[in-house]
Amino acid sequence: MGTETATLGGGCFWCTEAAMEELAGVTDVTSGYAGGDTADPSYRDVCSGTTGHAEVVQVEYDTAELAYEDVLEVFFTVHDPTTVDREGPDVGSQYRSIVLPHDDQQHERATAFVDELAAADAFDGSIVTEIEPLETFYPAAEKHQNYFEKNPDAAYCTVNVAPKVSKVREQFGARTE
Repeated sequence: MGTETATLGGGCFWCTEAAMEELAGVTDVTSGYAGGDTADPSYRDVCSGTTGHAEVVQVEYDTAELAYEDVLEVFFTVHDPTTVDREGPDVGSQYRSIVLPHDDQQHERATAFVDELAAADAFDGSIVTEIEPLETFYPAAEKHQNYFEKNPDAAYCTVNVAPKVSKVREQFGARTE
């Protein structure tokens, strides 16, 4: 079958990256920026809130082991898609909930997935996740890649990232590495 790539933003990319790396079938996760207008932004640029970009991850996965919907299921489990421009302690448009489909099929599948969650009243509030076609993905600097793996004892990681990783292990145990 091959590999596919999903691009998702659900708050700080360190959290989303670490959660996605737990899934068996994920072959690579890259933190970066997308959804804005500034070419080749830096972390500082994106944190200023003026670029229009969100912190996102690109998740490459083996389609023999995972479906796009599996990736979406984990994504919607590890962040709150009902808060506008916020995830946990992180506030600003760069932390918005966003799915950036790579093609029309992913767009249809993401829209259907969100519609199913909404119909099932899966969350206490309305889902505010944006679904916008991916135009350009800009990888973040190397120091942001595999951040949790490199800094597991950093305060932000112990308070914010580790609980999301634990949640993936608990809820998706059979599908984790």
